[in-house]
Amino acid sequence: MSQPAYVIDKMISAKSIAARIEELCDDIRQEFADTEKLIVVGLLRGSFVFIADLVRELDMPVEVDFLEASSYGDSTESSREVRILKDLRGEIHDRDVLVVEDIVDTGHTLSHVAHLLESRSPRKMKTIALLDKPSRREADIRADWIGFEIPDEFVVGYGIDYAQRNRNLPYIGKVRFTE
Repeated sequence: MSQPAYVIDKMISAKSIAARIEELCDDIRQEFADTEKLIVVGLLRGSFVFIADLVRELDMPVEVDFLEASSYGDSTESSREVRILKDLRGEIHDRDVLVVEDIVDTGHTLSHVAHLLESRSPRKMKTIALLDKPSRREADIRADWIGFEIPDEFVVGYGIDYAQRNRNLPYIGKVRFTE
């Protein structure tokens, strides 16, 4: 089955994203100044570009791990049913953890993952999301750090996809369906 036709309108430039990441990393370094090593947990797949840029900007000891959760599939709407497709490889018990999410929409994924990881007793855990859509929130959660607050638009780029397409765009773009 083919996807509907669409165009992408640029919302947030690559330059704006890079500048915001620098600011966020200043805050992260302050928050975790006393850490021996920060475990940076990326939520796959949408966060992979964001996490790469974050860890390159953090001048502190970091370990990267990934957890894959899904609530969208190939749809533009959340199913609200969060499935863990890939769990962490390493231990986070009594460790400092930063959970990296691409976008907080309904909040179900971040809420589910935060509860799962908190149950593993990290020393300290904080969350960061590149994008936040507070108008769509259904779960009672907000990331500790937000890159950009955006309106209720379906977006792609900078790791975020629509049906596994457009992750490679260097900016965040709004999807506008033409059919």
